[in-house]
Amino acid sequence: MALIGKAIKRALTLQTTLRKVRRRQSPEKMQDKTFVKLLRRAQFTAFGREFGFEDILKSVDPYEAFRKKVPIYNYDSLHDAWWHRSLDGEEDVTWPGKVQYFALSSGTSGAPSKKIPVTQAMIRSIRRTSVRQILSLAYYDLPPEVFEKGIFMLGGSTDLQWRSSYYEGDLSGINAAQIPFWFQAHYKPGKKIARERDWESKLEEIVKAAADWDIGIIVGVPAWIQIVIERIIKHYNLNTIHDIWPNLSIYVHGGVFFEPYKKGFEKLLAKPLIYIETYLASEGFIAYQSNNDRNSMELVLNNGIFFEFIPFNERNFNSDGSLVANPQVIPLEDTREGMDYALLMSTCAGAWRYMIGDTIRFVNRKECEIIITGRTKHYLSICGEHLSVDNMNQAVLLAAEEFEVSVPEFCVAGEIDDKVFRHKWFIGCDLPLDSELFKEKLDAALKQLNDDYAVERRSALKEMLLEVLPVDLFYDFMRSMGKEGGQNKFPRVMKKEQLELWESFVKQNKDK
Repeated sequence: MALIGKAIKRALTLQTTLRKVRRRQSPEKMQDKTFVKLLRRAQFTAFGREFGFEDILKSVDPYEAFRKKVPIYNYDSLHDAWWHRSLDGEEDVTWPGKVQYFALSSGTSGAPSKKIPVTQAMIRSIRRTSVRQILSLAYYDLPPEVFEKGIFMLGGSTDLQWRSSYYEGDLSGINAAQIPFWFQAHYKPGKKIARERDWESKLEEIVKAAADWDIGIIVGVPAWIQIVIERIIKHYNLNTIHDIWPNLSIYVHGGVFFEPYKKGFEKLLAKPLIYIETYLASEGFIAYQSNNDRNSMELVLNNGIFFEFIPFNERNFNSDGSLVANPQVIPLEDTREGMDYALLMSTCAGAWRYMIGDTIRFVNRKECEIIITGRTKHYLSICGEHLSVDNMNQAVLLAAEEFEVSVPEFCVAGEIDDKVFRHKWFIGCDLPLDSELFKEKLDAALKQLNDDYAVERRSALKEMLLEVLPVDLFYDFMRSMGKEGGQNKFPRVMKKEQLELWESFVKQNKDK
C-alpha cells in the first residue's frame, strides 16, 4: 500500500479545504491589496520616485492616480527606459535590490530573445503558485501512488550564463536551478541532465535514463514532450510510454493550444492522462487550471501580480496589433465574460503597466477563470476580417477532425498584392491530405466561427492559399533559428521578415 502517497493525498485535501475557507475576500479586494503591496515595496526605487508612488499611496483613489501618472509599457519601452539599468548592475531600478536573474523569453522563431528580470520576490511568487497548483490536485480523482512518483519536467538548461552582473537563461532553467531540497528526490531528469545546454545531447541523456525513472507527472511544451516520448518508445522498442512509465497519470502543459496535439499525443499512451493547463510566462505565474471538470484557468490575484485589462478591439488596437494612443484601460471589477482583453501587468519583478502581449477571455467572471485567446501581434486583419489565434486554432481543429488527421502545427500570413487581399496557410500534417479539400473545410469553419471573416470572404478577401507540409519541417525551422526545446513555440501568424525567412526555408527544405 502506498502509505506515504495516502498521507500526502489526505494532506492535500485538508490544505485545499483550509484554503477555500480562508479565501473569503472578493477577487477585487485581493487585487487591491496586491496593488498596495507592490507600490509600498517599490516606492523608493528609481521608478517609484519618478512616478511618485509615495504620493499615489496617500491619494484618495490610489489606482486612479497610478493610472494617470504611470504610462503603459511594452518590453522595448520598459527595457529602453528602465530595465537596461538593471542589466548594467544598478540596484533599486524598478524593484528593490539588485536583479540576479534575467529570463530569456521564448519569443517566436526568428525573434530576438527578450531579457525579463526575475527577482527573488518573483521566484518566491512562482513557487507559491506552484504549490497552490499542487494543492489543487486534491480535486482530482488520483490514486495515492501518483504522489510518490517522479515528476519529469522538460525545460531549459539550469546551467545559466553569467553576464558580468547577472545570470540569464530560460525561466524554466532558472526555476529548476532553485528547486527546494525536499522536491529534488521527485524531480527528473535531475541536476546533471538539467544542466546540459545542447538540446540533442539532453534528449539522448533523457532517453538513456528514462528506464530508471518511475514517472507519474510530466511537465512541458506539447511539441517537445511528444518528441521526447517518441524517442523513448523507439529506443526501448515499446508500444507506448506506459510500458516504461506505468504510473504516468498527469500531463501539465501550457503556452499553446493543446487540442491539435492531443490526437497524436494519445497514440503514445496506453491509458488516458489528466491534462492540466498552466499560464506561466517569463513575467510571472499568471493562472492555472484548478479543477478537472473545467477547461479554464484560475487567475492568480493575490501573489505579486496586479492586472489591468485593455479591451482587444479597434478602439484600442491598430490592424497590426499595436496599441493606439490613450487606449481604454479597465480594472478587474469592470471586466465581463465573453470579451477579449490584452493583459497589463504590474509585478514583484519590477514590471509596471506592462503589456505582455497575450489576450485572454473571462469564461467565469465570478471565479475569475480565463482562457488564453491569442497574442495581440498574432492577429490577422488585413481587410477587417479580425481573425484571432483562437479562431484559427478552433478552425484548424474542426477541419482536422473532419479528415481524421492530426495537425499539431500551422501558421498563416496575410498578403496584399496589387490590391488583392489573401491569406496563405501552412498546415503541418504527416498523413496524406488533399490541400484543396482541406482548404475548403478550413475556410468554411472560419466563416462559421467569425462573422467578420465571412463578410470579407465575400468582398475584399478574395483568395486563400494553403500548403501541406511535414510536421518536422516546422521544428527544423525552429532549430535553424536556435529556438529548439524548452519553452519555444512555433508562431501561428507570420509577418514581414519572419515570413520571408520561413518561406525561404520551406522552399529549400520541403522536398528533402
